[in-house]
Amino acid sequence: MMRSVAEPELASAGGSAVPTDVVGMAHDLAPVLAERAPKFDEGDHFVADNYALLKEAGLVQAGVPLELGGGGAGIAELCEMLRIMARSCGSTALAFAMHTHQVAIPAWRWRYQNVAAVEPLLKRVATDKIILLSSGGSDWIGGSGKAEKVEGGYRITARKVFTSGAAAGDILMTGAIFRDEDGTEKVIHFGVPMRAPEVTVMDNWRTLGMRGTGSNDVVIDGLFIPDAGVSFSRVAGQWHPVFQIIATVAFPLIYSVYLGVAESARDIAMDIARKKPGGETALNLAGRMETALRGAQMAQRSMVEAAERNTPSAESVNEVMIGRTLVASHGLEVVELAMELAGGASFYREKGLERRFRDMQGARFHPLQSGPQARYAGAMALGMPVDAIF
Repeated sequence: MMRSVAEPELASAGGSAVPTDVVGMAHDLAPVLAERAPKFDEGDHFVADNYALLKEAGLVQAGVPLELGGGGAGIAELCEMLRIMARSCGSTALAFAMHTHQVAIPAWRWRYQNVAAVEPLLKRVATDKIILLSSGGSDWIGGSGKAEKVEGGYRITARKVFTSGAAAGDILMTGAIFRDEDGTEKVIHFGVPMRAPEVTVMDNWRTLGMRGTGSNDVVIDGLFIPDAGVSFSRVAGQWHPVFQIIATVAFPLIYSVYLGVAESARDIAMDIARKKPGGETALNLAGRMETALRGAQMAQRSMVEAAERNTPSAESVNEVMIGRTLVASHGLEVVELAMELAGGASFYREKGLERRFRDMQGARFHPLQSGPQARYAGAMALGMPVDAIF
């Protein structure tokens, strides 16, 4: 029977909030997510029904600190939650990872930097169970969209791509480029209310994999953002210290999803292979797959450990991004070997292996992609400034 932890309760004796068992809840939800996954994938449908389950289970507010009314889950627990979800439905896990990291980042800043300004947002997540969206991967260092300075604020015009979970979102955490009087291009960061009339969610997510994430474009046409709504600004195209926090906290969560996808591909392939006559070829493929999967698992563990040291820096970004590349490369090798080991059966949708193969391809596209990541690692190794690589 599914446990109920939809609300963080107060312990009668100690008066402190009870942490959400995010790992236990993920295990409880896994069979339902697995049963629904083919339908979402085959119809290009957003996993809206699964989001309702996640809200009911208390996972929306899981990363909010206990003191602010949330579930108090740390990075390692949230990573494990997403990894377990991804074994059943990669789309649900990946879309939810975008909300989860947008909660985890302000939670980290509240906990370790004493940033009081993030409290209202975190409390809204805990109380109202609002869903946060991210455009970070598509914007990243360069930014996108236009911010025009007007009296009292900015007028925003933009098209944000890869906005996972857009249909379910309440606030899009994003930015736009503002040209200062001296000609300098700056990126201002702000939250976009998704119910505003100036905001439209397109229906254009038709993709190879991760089809249920609903990562549609979001069009912003003349939305007014007051000066007080701008959280910070930075020079466009230049590395900013805030990215040390974003990269260190967010990417272990995102790539835990891809590890879960690879693990489930391995399990499906092994189940098929065990029912066929063995041989030298099968032994070789199975062994190579196991080795590649172990590499992905070790890389993901190193990412989590880097985040758990709670010291975001150029060094932690390097560790996390090396891990990101290794999880991606080993995970892609796992799904390729899984298809080969399973043989012709892997080509049938009903086995679920070809969906894992397609979903895993998404690991290629999140920042830092292989070229920038290699340059970043090279700059660190040679003692050169990392700012120059972007």
